[in-house]
Order: sequence, then C-alpha cells, then structure tokens
Amino acid sequence: MNKIAVIGSGTMGNGIAHVFAQHGFGVSLIDISDKALASALNTISRNLDRMVAKGTLTEDQKAETLKNISTFTNLEEGVKEADLVVEAATEDEALKLKIFSQLSGFAKPAAILASNTSSISITKIAAVTNRPDKVIGMHFMNPVPVMKLVEVIRGYSTSDAVTTAIEDLSRQLGKVPTSCQDYPGFVANRILMPMINEAIYTLHEGVAGVEEIDTIMKLGMAHPMGPLQLADFIGLDVCLSILKVLHDGFGNPKYAPCPLLVNMVQAGHKGVKSGHGFYSWGHGTKDLVVADRFKL
Repeated sequence: MNKIAVIGSGTMGNGIAHVFAQHGFGVSLIDISDKALASALNTISRNLDRMVAKGTLTEDQKAETLKNISTFTNLEEGVKEADLVVEAATEDEALKLKIFSQLSGFAKPAAILASNTSSISITKIAAVTNRPDKVIGMHFMNPVPVMKLVEVIRGYSTSDAVTTAIEDLSRQLGKVPTSCQDYPGFVANRILMPMINEAIYTLHEGVAGVEEIDTIMKLGMAHPMGPLQLADFIGLDVCLSILKVLHDGFGNPKYAPCPLLVNMVQAGHKGVKSGHGFYSWGHGTKDLVVADRFKL
C-alpha cells in the first residue's frame, strides 16, 4: 500500500493524515470545504513544528511530510487512486453508512476500506459495500501522532488477509496494532465509557466535585488525566454517542448515559471543542479551570 485516502480532516483525520504522510505515504485528505482542509493543514504544520522543536524531526522531514499530503473536496476524486481509505468522519452512523456506500463505486476494487469509528459496528458498515471482506476498523487513539495503539476491529466478513495487512501497516507507522472482534464499543470504549459515565454520575449525585474526582483517579489509579478532563478532550457529544451505541447494542441499563451528560450536550457544552465542559477552555493557559457551574 502506497496511497492512502483519509476522509474527514478534523482532530482524528488530520492526525491520521499526519502520521501516514510522515512515514512516506502519499495522502489524499478529503473534507467538504476548503476552509476545513486549510485548518487541518495548519494544525498538521503546527504539530510538526513541535516535533522539530523537540528534535524528533528535521525541517526537511517536515517539508517532505507536508509535500506528501494533497487535499480534495470531491470524494470520488480523492479516493480513486487509494490502496487504503480511512474514514474519520463524525461519529454518526447514518453518515458513515452513506460514505461507505459511495466508496463501493468510487474506490478501486482492490482497495481496503477502513473506519476510524470508536464504537459503530464494522459489520453493519461493511454490509452497505460491495466488498465486506475488505472492510475493517482501524481505530486510532487521540492524539494520533503520539498515541501508539491502533485498535483493529474485524467485522463478521473481514478476511484474514485484510486483517494481517492492516496490522502490518500499523506497525509501519510505529503503532502497536491490537485486534478485537466487532461488538459495541469494541474493547477500548466498552471499558472506558462506563468509567467516564460513572464519574459523571458521581458528580451529578454530589459525591464529589470535578477536581476531586479527577484528582482521585489521577493519584489513586495512576491515570494520566482524570475521567472528566478526558471526557472534555474526547468531546462530550462523542461520549454520549458511544454510550448510546453501547446502550442500544447490549440493551443493558448499566450503559445508560448520565442525565447530566445529556443536558450538557443539549446545551452545547461539548468540552474542549466548544470551550465549555466540566472545565473551561480557551482561557489562554494550560491551567485547569473548573467550569463555573461546577465550582463548589
């Protein structure tokens, strides 16, 4: 595989494009607007600058990485030469099904179609394509250039050859591929989201405040950041979407989203991306500032 197409230029998409381009792959980065693509390239450039400043990348390597990325607003044009298409669009099932249905006609017959979904059924996605054996989950962790794990999810029809190819490709990127079967939430989010949800319930029920909950988990469980801070980084809307997938998929009330999370998302408080979540963001420092409504 030499040519990679990445659909979606948001946080995950631009990170995936960055990593492939840095490792010498030709990348077609696709989104619906030139503005979104320009913003993505700017983000990639800034992240590469940080690597140069740390001495892990040279200026020439930065230039070569950016040179490896082409941008497209037309899906068909962007994917037509790709050996691998990685979909990293919004975590919305209907949108993903539409994209994969279109890829059946747009991508060349031998191309592997991967989704970066964090919870949606790979089997269901594969069923709308003309190549279910070539559809697989390739779930990168955020931030993509830093995090080593790639959760590789086999759909019901995913072939052994495709699974092996994606595991080998992940290793070429310096990642550690770990395979699992296609069940709601896979492994990472099946375990992570109930923990985050329980932390939100703990806040909702007045057991402790935001800082106290996160401090206990950081110092007591050696987590690099607390579950409420992590939820803000992931996006509270994304957390809610994943919990709904778990709740619907298993029919188990233990996955029911906390009402506080539902209300926050409905109010537009989605964490870092909106500037407001359990913490306030965008105040110009790296200091954690608890959102006003949660200050004790």
